[in-house]
Amino acid sequence: MTTTQPGGAPPPGSTSSSADTGIEHFGYKPSLDRSIGKFASFAAGVSYISILTGTFQLFYFGFGTAGPAYLWSWPLVFIGQMAVALCFMELAAKYPVAGSVYNWSKLLGSRIVGWSSGWLMLTASIVTLAAVVLALQLNLPRLWSGFQIIGDGTGEYDYAGNAVILGTILIIITTVINALGVKLMAMINSAGVFIELIAAVLIAIILAANIERGPDVFFSTNGYGTGESGGYLGAFLIASLASGYVMYGFDTASSLGEETMEPRRTAPKAIFRAILASFVIGGAILVFAVMAAPDLDDPALGEQSGSLQGIVEAVMWGPLGDIFLVCIVIAVIVCSLAVHTAAIRLTFAMARDNALPFGNALARVHPKTQTPVVPAIVIGVLAVLILVININQPKIFTVLTSIAIIMIYLAYLMVTGPLLKKRLQGQWPPKDLKEDGYFTMGRWGMFVNIVAVVWGAAMALNLAWPREAVYGTPWYNTWGAFVYIGIILAAGLLWYGLKGRHHIGVLRSHASSTKE
Repeated sequence: MTTTQPGGAPPPGSTSSSADTGIEHFGYKPSLDRSIGKFASFAAGVSYISILTGTFQLFYFGFGTAGPAYLWSWPLVFIGQMAVALCFMELAAKYPVAGSVYNWSKLLGSRIVGWSSGWLMLTASIVTLAAVVLALQLNLPRLWSGFQIIGDGTGEYDYAGNAVILGTILIIITTVINALGVKLMAMINSAGVFIELIAAVLIAIILAANIERGPDVFFSTNGYGTGESGGYLGAFLIASLASGYVMYGFDTASSLGEETMEPRRTAPKAIFRAILASFVIGGAILVFAVMAAPDLDDPALGEQSGSLQGIVEAVMWGPLGDIFLVCIVIAVIVCSLAVHTAAIRLTFAMARDNALPFGNALARVHPKTQTPVVPAIVIGVLAVLILVININQPKIFTVLTSIAIIMIYLAYLMVTGPLLKKRLQGQWPPKDLKEDGYFTMGRWGMFVNIVAVVWGAAMALNLAWPREAVYGTPWYNTWGAFVYIGIILAAGLLWYGLKGRHHIGVLRSHASSTKE
């Protein structure tokens, strides 16, 4: 017998010693390398959100769909996602555990809810990795034409095909780094985030110093949405994908909780600082870029080949534009690294519960590097396969991005929803959070939690709505969010129903020797 059923974790409202690290409540014993400090924890959240990757990768889509005023979706998404983040901060203050979304929903809801959220989050993370690495195509060929390996970039599939090649190379790199251990990953990630933050602030300052128009440009539809269904509101809702793509993944700081020092205090602060820094710095770049663009009527601003990178190149003088493009490439690399890392921790978390096929192999921790090596390789291979399957899809950027975001929003809902139920039942927050000085929202918790649930449901529906502008044609692509996510969820639940639910339980090799 390879598993042992958990003896029953204490209810979410129960108290425990202020010295615990969170994993005791799940029946796990420590098995990962606890060496991540405060900055590295913050850097993990920032690099997943990735100010430069997100803002530069989909600016063309937002601007091309709804013009300058699409930027009003930036504060809207921030408010909604901050509500989610605040809920996660409370949970991280109590349970900073690997695969946090999976374990939280399992504890707050039920085993099937936890498994479903974990499955959606895992597949979304793999799709996200595939989507993020594609951003290299937006930057490397601008630095040197030799990076355009397929064609010259003018062919129908040159762009997507070349993006797959560059992305595959990056996935191989992130796989090797993650397999070598969390210390190396954290060191590279922290250095990359440090460079990214400095570059992002400098880009915002230089753009601000070159503004050519006032903020009134954000208070006009500028003709966008005319003649379309829903008018400008319809265009705005579509364009909100560009902002929604940036501000998620902040839970990574908690998912690395088992490898973080003082995780119950460090993880909540890291989550908050990551999303706030991304909102302020990323928003400054977007606003000042629109105000500094030489020509807002330039159609290239709404195309992948132009986009935000085109504005930066036009505004920067001499080699400065290339220097900042290099910084964007660094941001893409560390973002990919963080996404890969988070997916590995989630795989490990589910596997040690024997909640995935080949759980024993996926949950095995290398004795020397103290990191799960098999998940690093498996996730890398699956992400590359996703790229290869879509190599002849010119809309690969937006389709992969949209599906990944929706699945993550759904996974988040499987945390915030059950958490709201616990609040209504008076079972949350635990008393020890306030008593021991950990983060808690106090009397604001109920309101914020309701906002998080309503926001998550509304945004997921908005992003999933069948639109040719996002998903293209034929019908199975137009309805892609429902078709592809439905297939992914159905396939997972089929395995769960036929086999998984019969043997899920903590593997003996990871079970705590003491019972709760």
